[in-house]
Amino acid sequence: MNNGSHLITVDQLEAILTTSFLRMFPDTTIHLVPEIFDHVQAMFEGRHPDYQASDTPYHNLQHTMQVLLCYNGIMEGWHMSGTEPRLTPRQYELGACAVLFHDTGYLKLRADTQGTGAKYTFTHVLRSCSFASSYLPRHGITLTELDSILAMIRCTAFTQGSHHFRFQEPIDGIVGCAVATADYLGQIAAPDYPESLPLLFAELKESDDYANIPAAQRRFKTLEELVTDTPVFWRKYVQPRLEKELLGVYRFLAHPYPDGPNPYVDAVNANIGRIEKNLKA
Repeated sequence: MNNGSHLITVDQLEAILTTSFLRMFPDTTIHLVPEIFDHVQAMFEGRHPDYQASDTPYHNLQHTMQVLLCYNGIMEGWHMSGTEPRLTPRQYELGACAVLFHDTGYLKLRADTQGTGAKYTFTHVLRSCSFASSYLPRHGITLTELDSILAMIRCTAFTQGSHHFRFQEPIDGIVGCAVATADYLGQIAAPDYPESLPLLFAELKESDDYANIPAAQRRFKTLEELVTDTPVFWRKYVQPRLEKELLGVYRFLAHPYPDGPNPYVDAVNANIGRIEKNLKA
């Protein structure tokens, strides 16, 4: 199992997804994810007629790929363990579509010439849902399936869990939890996460500036505040959210399941340890 311990290329990720899908569903061919992946990659790289290339320093295509890799690991762990409710090939692919679109709300339209896409931090989930709504029905997604995908995307909002939304099937709620869990672990477990905090702060600052938030009301006034708060954010906010609102699906990343090591949690703890060591230096 890949633990996100290195940056990943598009070709590597596509190979992992194809192999994993065949393990889960040996009688089915993965087809929707490669198609949507190609289009989303074109959006991020500026090869789409409507969108500029991604210019956000942190929430870029590499981040989306790290999230998709983690999502795949959760879903494979869930499915191969025989846990109920059972996952279907279609539901797996719908969840992957949610991952691929979950940060498209940071992209700028061609006519948008001010700042970077980071200015949309506060509205990027809504924009991602809007982009998905206008795009996915043209690629065989039914309106019922689209409703589930949009709910999965909304699960990635900081204040939301799957219980806030009405899913058509119980497994869709589980997939939504996997999408949101992967959004956390995919980035915090990334090998360059501690070094990427200045990029994240730059995005937050631009979004605060764009929204005209007074300095005294900003969550992080300096990079130092963000770095200092990161271990607290992981232990006091993310871990409880993973356990409760997101139903503990991160456990299915353990390899072998259920008693093996969890490479994502181990990588996160290593990153938090590095941050704390640097703070003490």
